Amino acid sequence: LSAQTDAPFYEEWWFLLVMALSSLILILLVVFALVLHGQSKKYKNCSAGKTISNVEESVTLDNGGFTALELNSRHL
Repeated sequence: LSAQTDAPFYEEWWFLLVMALSSLILILLVVFALVLHGQSKKYKNCSAGKTISNVEESVTLDNGGFTALELNSRHL
């Protein structure tokens, strides 16, 4: 008789609390992993963009250097 009056373990307060906390930890881990993945992708894109901008800057400086060199070498 006593086995029939007891509630199953999955309806006990401690089991529900453990499941809620486990679910919360799992959700936080997934969010943390997604944030880290997004940050690494962001930095990867920024580093590629930085390399391209450095190349563009060096080309601009080279063009400016040639123009200045030409004007300096002309005798008026």
